Amino acid sequence: MTPPPPNSPPQSTAPTLTAQKILCGQKALVTGANSGIGRAVAVALGQAGADVIVNYVENPESANAVVDEIRQAGVNAAALKADVSCEQQVTTLFETAIQKMGTIDILINNAGLQRDAAFRNMTLAQWNTVLGVNLTGQFLCARAAVQEFLRRGVVPSVSCAAGKIICMSSVHQEIPWGGHANYATSKGGIKLLMESLAQEVASNRIRVNAIAPGAIRTPINTVAWQTKEAYDQLMTLVPYGRIGEPEDIARAAVWLASDYSDYVVGTTLFVDGGMTLYPGFATGG
Repeated sequence: MTPPPPNSPPQSTAPTLTAQKILCGQKALVTGANSGIGRAVAVALGQAGADVIVNYVENPESANAVVDEIRQAGVNAAALKADVSCEQQVTTLFETAIQKMGTIDILINNAGLQRDAAFRNMTLAQWNTVLGVNLTGQFLCARAAVQEFLRRGVVPSVSCAAGKIICMSSVHQEIPWGGHANYATSKGGIKLLMESLAQEVASNRIRVNAIAPGAIRTPINTVAWQTKEAYDQLMTLVPYGRIGEPEDIARAAVWLASDYSDYVVGTTLFVDGGMTLYPGFATGG
């Protein structure tokens, strides 16, 4: 099968759960939701019936455009600015979100960034920026969400769980990535943060899981897919033969946030086209 050209539309024809409104009545907060994976997840949650807080740290015009798109599904949405690496801003984010929505049932811990460098040249600022947003940001937001879930408890008419947290990780929680030590470290940290938190709060009927995307067509990795040469090279790492689309991750997030996955706790769902199968070894390495 010939791989799709780099700038082709999404190739997946998988069905969607959003039309079933399986999140009707729930309130979601998606961090880093004004572009890429976060945007797709926020829109999909709205289409599945949830009211959505769209968190962003820059480019409010894009955040407001996401809000407008979510509202087309007949649900409520609002954009709130906050840097998730800043404790006080996270506190204010959740206070404002709860004031607007009444509560939060779903947290999508999505905000993340890269500051790539060879290890010998990596600055402390590059290290701290990535760990601050990608890992500390997930800690701060998850802590605030857990506090709200414990305060409110289970509302059976809304969900089987008191709350759901989905941590956005990466295949690089498993696959080392030279030149990206700060990023890979942050994703490895997310794995054990998610698992440790899931273990701790499961008895409170709070479900914590993660999604680990592989190569996804987003602005953060444009250089990897915008030319045919780059795309063809990328496909040597993806057995399924196509790049992932943000909607592939969004569908997984809707399922994990719904009661259809009520017995899924402390699991990382890899959505990667088989990248973690290490395709270089398919012919003996």
